[in-house]
Amino acid sequence: MSLSGQPEVFFSTAATSRAVARLVAAGRVRPIDGRMYTKNLDDPIDEVLRRRVWDVAAGYFPGAVVADRTAFEMRPSGEEGSVFLAADTARVVRLPGLVLNVRRGPGPVAGDTAYINGLYLSSWPRRFLENLRPSRSRSGVRRTLTRDEIEDQLRTALARRGSDELNRLRDEASEIADDLGAELQLRELQQLVGALLGTVDAPLSSPGARAVASGRGWDDARLARFDALLGELHVQLPALRSEPTGYRGSTFAFHEAYFSNFIEGTEFTLEEAGEIIFAGRIPQDRPADAHDVMGTFDLVGDASRRAQVPASAQELHAIVKSFHATILAGRPDLRPGEYKRRANRAGMTEFVAPSLVEGTLDQGWTRYATLPPGMARALFALFLISEVHPFADGNGRVARALANAELSAAGEQRVIIPTVLRDDYLQALRALSRDAHGAALIRVVDRAQQWSHEVDWSSVSAARVDLDRTNALLPSAEAEALGVILRLPSEAGA
Repeated sequence: MSLSGQPEVFFSTAATSRAVARLVAAGRVRPIDGRMYTKNLDDPIDEVLRRRVWDVAAGYFPGAVVADRTAFEMRPSGEEGSVFLAADTARVVRLPGLVLNVRRGPGPVAGDTAYINGLYLSSWPRRFLENLRPSRSRSGVRRTLTRDEIEDQLRTALARRGSDELNRLRDEASEIADDLGAELQLRELQQLVGALLGTVDAPLSSPGARAVASGRGWDDARLARFDALLGELHVQLPALRSEPTGYRGSTFAFHEAYFSNFIEGTEFTLEEAGEIIFAGRIPQDRPADAHDVMGTFDLVGDASRRAQVPASAQELHAIVKSFHATILAGRPDLRPGEYKRRANRAGMTEFVAPSLVEGTLDQGWTRYATLPPGMARALFALFLISEVHPFADGNGRVARALANAELSAAGEQRVIIPTVLRDDYLQALRALSRDAHGAALIRVVDRAQQWSHEVDWSSVSAARVDLDRTNALLPSAEAEALGVILRLPSEAGA
């Protein structure tokens, strides 16, 4: 017998029992239980068994099916490490850090897949049918998921893959229900699917599932990111920079509109943007882009609207739709003021599904409303709209307009993200979206606000001097190649 050819946990056979006994005597393997051994001489046995749970299960019950709650979770549950299987026998095996709970039930049926060393994994339809059976706790852990958990599994499938996935699940479940003796569970599954799709009037118990049935479902993954940012904003104290005297002139609004569009790829020179906004000269070759800049200016230059902030979820919807309608007034093809009807994405990131936009914004509002006025709310509003991406286009501009509205309402300095900070800003949003790290976004926006606070916005010509000497107009890639960063006017000198 070659020890090197054995897995970390292995079982002896009649042919290898003597060789294994010699290895035990030589201190090269450790006995665990009966015919089970490990060649790991250092780690605690319970850690080894949990790590090698499927080798252990296959060794005791070859041909068994990973079933019940374990088929969804694919890991031991609870403090004792409960694992649930279906086989041609009923038995409980208690081991250090692991309890194998085996019930008598059908072996693999259509759709089940071969797994490790002769084990099988329950198909997606089988998981639901068997988890809908009534059960009691084993070792402090229910054998099956709760009703709420099952509904949330269905809700997640609907959010990620759409109604076709639930229809397919229902059809495939009907094909195996007889083999599993699960006719009652099939009818219950059909009721749940129909309730979520709005085709059957049936009760739902999970708050999330009820929200979906009422058309206000949400994206759970996004809520986790909102919570991560919320936690940071509740413990960090953003700098307080009051809005300076003379701030409400058209100069700042012009530059805010210019840079907010530049971030999204609507690239004009400052001189071209000035002709569009102040002279009304629309370039014949780029009328839509020009109207985007003008629409943004119309919003942020309006003193009565640029400090408009929500006091409820309903007002949040109304305000962002109103902002969008103004910014994209020149693009009727993008349905200004209406939420998206098709999924949208940026690179590998797919944003919230159209059917979950309103509910996710509602859930976002419950967090938004807990924050103090000013920069904390501004940062949350910025990320909320950026992450949900509720519109077909214009989401970034709406997000920045809402963030600045929160600052204006609190009498604080509005923020412009200059071109040189574009990549840092977008990378910070991605870091929060992908890894739930909000520190970079807080840092970038704070730097942009400090810069915005120091620039001389008294006239376009005065502002241009500060933009040039602080590197504000440099493209991010060019600035990185040159080794320069955004400087504050107070750091740049005369």
